Amino acid sequence: MESKKIVITGGPGTGKSTIIKELIKRGFTCFEEISRQVTLEAKKSGVDQLFLTNPLLFSELLLKGRQNQYIEASNHKSNPVFLDRGIPDVLAYMDYIKDAYPETFIDCCKDHIYDYVFILKPWEDIYISDNERYENFNQAQEIHEHLLLTYQSYNYNLLDVPFDTVENRTNHILKVLNLL
Repeated sequence: MESKKIVITGGPGTGKSTIIKELIKRGFTCFEEISRQVTLEAKKSGVDQLFLTNPLLFSELLLKGRQNQYIEASNHKSNPVFLDRGIPDVLAYMDYIKDAYPETFIDCCKDHIYDYVFILKPWEDIYISDNERYENFNQAQEIHEHLLLTYQSYNYNLLDVPFDTVENRTNHILKVLNLL
């Protein structure tokens, strides 16, 4: 039996990774965001912001990484598996910067379907920029809108996660999934 794949998504700085860390702490299997890893690898090669200098290459690397996470999650023995972002996030970001991408990106979204998608709205009170997160809060809001449109275009029912403490946000997700 295939594991349930549950995406936690949202614009930058919305608390996704913090919730993923809380889920890990509670013993759930989670796959962490890979964009920071791709960014750090590019920096080692002398490219400060790969997404800004070569967004298609960056997105191809993300897409491949997220496909691998999807396959690994599908074959994982534990159920459910939580993922920090999903494949449609790649397209949403490309749409946000108004850059073209190949049809294979669209096919990938159609071929890799998640069981649940939780979305976190931009929350100015917790928003922080850092070396890998270059967007300001207004841009984070725009990205959120692109995420909504992209996931909805693939017929996902997006489940909102309310503003609250990390523990309560995590409890909300687990309650919706009947895991608490």
